[in-house]
Amino acid sequence: MKFSGKKRRAKAPTFALTSMLDVIFLLLCFFVTASVFSQWESEVTISLPSASSAETPGRLPGEVILNVAKDGSVTVNAQKLTLADLEGRLRKVAEFYPGQPVVLRADRETSYSSLMSVIDTCRNAGVWNFSLATVQDKSSN
Repeated sequence: MKFSGKKRRAKAPTFALTSMLDVIFLLLCFFVTASVFSQWESEVTISLPSASSAETPGRLPGEVILNVAKDGSVTVNAQKLTLADLEGRLRKVAEFYPGQPVVLRADRETSYSSLMSVIDTCRNAGVWNFSLATVQDKSSN
């Protein structure tokens, strides 16, 4: 018994290339944007203190970098903030991302009281995962 006069061929499987290209493009945009922001933060003119035990750790995704200048002013993402503004932003970060890493890049000539004000602001905002950036001591090499 013959049901149809034509034989049907099975369709060859296809690969959804358009979706894959979209994902690759979005990943590329994300990494390029992240590298530009990390470069901006390290271009701020701050001379870090040196330490013989200093290491250059890898950057963590989304870590917040606080730059503290000689005069005690705080810069985040190339924008100067007061301590009150900084605390508000850090509260939001701590609320949405508990355990978010924060790096304090204080100039070697920053007064101790200015640095402690920034650390107190971090603690008041609920940020406890912070570290102090240093550079390798040139005499220990």
